[in-house]
Amino acid sequence: MVGCKLSSSSVETLGCSNVGSYSCPLSGYKTQKIATETWMWENLDCDVEGGKCYDDNLANCERYGRLYDWCTAMALCSNGWHLPSNDEWQRLVDFVGGDKLAGLHLKSDEGWNGSGNGDNIYGFAALPSGVGYSDGGFANIGNNGYWWSSSEPDASNAYYRYMDYIYEPKSVHYSYGTKDRLYSVRCIKDD
Repeated sequence: MVGCKLSSSSVETLGCSNVGSYSCPLSGYKTQKIATETWMWENLDCDVEGGKCYDDNLANCERYGRLYDWCTAMALCSNGWHLPSNDEWQRLVDFVGGDKLAGLHLKSDEGWNGSGNGDNIYGFAALPSGVGYSDGGFANIGNNGYWWSSSEPDASNAYYRYMDYIYEPKSVHYSYGTKDRLYSVRCIKDD
């Protein structure tokens, strides 16, 4: 996992106030070309305001990357990379087996609770990094992984993808949630 400490200047980004304009160096991250798109093989771990380690434990950042609110996530992927849209996530899911099988192929072959490990045949290495909440709480490390998309159903919410260890462990699900939740970030290379 590549880490970085960044500074920011306050800007308004996509309706998000007081979000930094970050330049997260992405050159040290592992990548994997899947179909026609290049994805990061690891979750981002940039030490910026709006991002946290699960349980505020640095060892969790080193293993799983940081968890970010949506506004911060939108500012992190830069210099030829971007936060994937819901459609880009769906193209990935469709290519690796569809909604009911993609989780098996995108998950890491270790680290998931129960029998939730995948076979990681595409090198995506998804880990169960859990979720953070605006009240400071955390949940589901080892059980679930959540990743932001850039797509919004409305001004308060954004779509995300998630995988779990027990409920349809071979699947990739999507839903939407409030932008103040903390989820993982994977960047995708610009076309």
